Amino acid sequence: MEGRDITKVVLLACGSFNPITNMHLRMFEIARDHLEDTGRYRVVRGIISPVGDGYKKKGLIEACHRVEMARLATDSSDWISVDSWESSQPEWVETAKVVRHHYGELVTAEQNNDDVDTVKYAKKRRIEDNTFEGSSHQINRDVPQLMLLCGADVLESFGIPNLWKQEDIVEIIGRYGLVCITRSGNDPHKFIHQSDMLWKYRKNIHVVHEWVTNEISATHVRRALRRGRSIRYLLPDPVVWYIQEHNLYSAESEQKNADVVLAPFQRYTGASSS
Repeated sequence: MEGRDITKVVLLACGSFNPITNMHLRMFEIARDHLEDTGRYRVVRGIISPVGDGYKKKGLIEACHRVEMARLATDSSDWISVDSWESSQPEWVETAKVVRHHYGELVTAEQNNDDVDTVKYAKKRRIEDNTFEGSSHQINRDVPQLMLLCGADVLESFGIPNLWKQEDIVEIIGRYGLVCITRSGNDPHKFIHQSDMLWKYRKNIHVVHEWVTNEISATHVRRALRRGRSIRYLLPDPVVWYIQEHNLYSAESEQKNADVVLAPFQRYTGASSS
């Protein structure tokens, strides 16, 4: 009886992972502990989805390296894995579409005893026939609930003009759900309170406070590398070794896309250069 009341959850983290750090990995562990502690959820899987090169963020190195570093970082995990679908797309893919893709994959996995063509057809029909109506419930109760995992900075980025489509935010939070890990200096509860849209779907936003403050950032790691400083213990050792072997981050790599407008701004404002 108890098992039927527990919802299976898959956590999805999208981002640059430039490079992946121990904090990125800790977010998954913190989120799983928080959700399972409620007694309502069982986290069955974590997915890391590095953004594609088409995102055009300053200093963003090639996706092939970022994906490989993420794979090396998660080799020791029995529940977190890396998915390269988003990173392999020729153009930047909105996060809402990435979430949709992974939910579709969960639907397919649930039906994997079917003939391949039947699965594809059923998946397509199921997604098309169940349009989002602002419900917190998933389309198919047999499929695990997919939640987007992020830091408080991502939640606050929802307020930046032309960075997100409002309907995408509503879809991500209203239909799937969000797990937000707080960092010092962020107050997600205040941000949610100030936004009518986020307030409407506040029950779908799980705010998790990390009491062991960890301010490792990829920006800090890249800066240390440019200056010839040690980055050991900030990243998993295999990632440190991979960076050293391929000499990945430098003053030159940090200037990549420096004169290019970020893909969302290009798409939503029609801008092409700074």
